[in-house]
Amino acid sequence: MPDKPMRSLDDISEDFQIFVHQEVLGCSPDDEEALSYLAHAYTRQGRFEEGLDLDRRLAALRPDDPLVRYNLTCSLSLTFRADDALEQLREAIRLGYDDFEHMEKDPDLVFLRKQPEYREILKSASS
Repeated sequence: MPDKPMRSLDDISEDFQIFVHQEVLGCSPDDEEALSYLAHAYTRQGRFEEGLDLDRRLAALRPDDPLVRYNLTCSLSLTFRADDALEQLREAIRLGYDDFEHMEKDPDLVFLRKQPEYREILKSASS
């Protein structure tokens, strides 16, 4: 029987945290902490569509939160939805998101940074 690769304690811990937060959402579907944790965890695991779904739910609950809008932008970029991602980026900036240095190196935005409109948005925001 082949040996199974050892899982790290970090992986086991994250799986447990995911399970707990999924259970919380089962009881309280609008729990913002659980939605946020799971969206990030799913993204770290490459489960981009699931993360996007949760980011959309969180944005509906917190429509005026610039960080929530930025995270939604990231999920949309990771799922190659350029128009929607650009729209959410504009909204995040309008709401006050201004960590442009982070945006320029955020790996979640690699796809979005290739869009010509991305530079236009940043240029408009900095003027």
